[in-house]
Amino acid sequence: MIPKVYGMMFLTATMSVAALYEKEVEFEFVSVNLNKEEHKKHPYLAMNPFGQVSALEVGDLKLFESRAITQFVAHKYANKRTRLLGPTSEKMAVMGVWLEVEAHQFATVSSKLVFESVFKPILGLGATDAAAVKEQEIAWSGTRCLRGLAWAV
Repeated sequence: MIPKVYGMMFLTATMSVAALYEKEVEFEFVSVNLNKEEHKKHPYLAMNPFGQVSALEVGDLKLFESRAITQFVAHKYANKRTRLLGPTSEKMAVMGVWLEVEAHQFATVSSKLVFESVFKPILGLGATDAAAVKEQEIAWSGTRCLRGLAWAV
């Protein structure tokens, strides 16, 4: 069964397809037009009830949230090509910590910066809000505590 990935190219949430490429898994990409708010309407809401991209469909299995999709791909195709999982429980635990840091510390700030600086102008949603960018840059400076930590798995 060929997986179907629903999303919009170049959105970071849709980049979960990178795991499929890394594993050399054939898949179908189904474009979701955010400008037309297709992600907020049926039938897409049956894939992701929160109306956000991305989503993955493999047979009867429907997943959303890019991190969950990536973890599914890593486990489902664990023996194909590049190893995406830590080789020991300890290394998996460390990887889990950094997945949480990325999700709750890094992504919240960086996604707002990217939206204001890149996607807002491209999508015709107005000019970049300099105050919003400055606010996120200040929030970003709080991540300095991560510098110098040995985190590699």
